[in-house]
Amino acid sequence: MEVIAMEAAQGDRIIVHGRTVGATDRHGVILEVRGQGGTPPYLVRFDDGHETIMYPGGDFAVERGHGNQDGP
Repeated sequence: MEVIAMEAAQGDRIIVHGRTVGATDRHGVILEVRGQGGTPPYLVRFDDGHETIMYPGGDFAVERGHGNQDGP
């Protein structure tokens, strides 16, 4: 089985899908990539202002093309 690593860039938008019926998706932006080559962990600021370090799971999606290599 091939394992494909999640990759993202600073400034990319993320979506964490709700895990239960009726749960809303959470949206945020990657402030910092702490792994090498775009791999996790990621420092994320959600739209509600909450910041956390994340290791993505199956409920995590990246909207590429928003990356900003100059900073948030």
